[in-house]
Amino acid sequence: MRIARFSVREGDAAGSVTFGVVEGDAAQPESLVVHAMAGHPFGAPQLTGESYRLGQVRLLTPMLPSKIVAVGRNYAAHAAELGNQVPEVPLTFFKPSTAVIGPTESIAYPPFSSDVQHEAELAVVIGRMCREVPQDRVSEVIFGYTCANDVTARDVQQREGQWARAKGFDTSCPLGPWIETELDPSDLAITCTVNGELRQTGRSSLMLRGIPELVSHISEAMTLLPGDVILTGTPAGVGPLNVGDEVAVSIEGIGTLTNRVIKRG
Repeated sequence: MRIARFSVREGDAAGSVTFGVVEGDAAQPESLVVHAMAGHPFGAPQLTGESYRLGQVRLLTPMLPSKIVAVGRNYAAHAAELGNQVPEVPLTFFKPSTAVIGPTESIAYPPFSSDVQHEAELAVVIGRMCREVPQDRVSEVIFGYTCANDVTARDVQQREGQWARAKGFDTSCPLGPWIETELDPSDLAITCTVNGELRQTGRSSLMLRGIPELVSHISEAMTLLPGDVILTGTPAGVGPLNVGDEVAVSIEGIGTLTNRVIKRG
């Protein structure tokens, strides 16, 4: 099931924001229909009876997480391309909720960087409050999966040594286009294009540490809440973004997350 968060463009419901179930062939956007839901999507979805064609709505970030916990250097080839060693334990960091944007929003190039780069990632969305989750029970706390772009100011990351500004600036965490709740994440194709040029290609099976280990490790330290997001790392091929670029992250079984890069106004 694909769960989206959207606003209605026109009519009596114009501007209203709600969750919905997306049906149709993702390869044919004109076939997609969004069925509005009542309330939040956790648990059995309750449809309101209102339905919209995809062109009648604006897709928003599928979740407003209380926190985004990201994992660095979880693909050996990516660690190597930046001259880094593979960490002995999962390398985690935070992106703030203010970094999150949806599939129709723009990445605003920060004025304090001259080397902003894309990082295509599979994102895990947590479905219920949990802590100290054993690896064999991680599937019970996952709501679904979506596409993410861990946009990074690489020069700032290298210069400052810690990653708060480099990876936490406003608009640095695009998520979307929706959440897929019925998906085996163990071996999915992950790609990134910039202006149609293929930049990154990899598979989730190449993660050094899989999703059960990551969720269990993170939940040892902190309580995870419904809607929280875990970014699982990026394959090799990261590269620069410039103002005017269109960057697209595609993940097999989910869809494509597309954003444009603009100058911060």
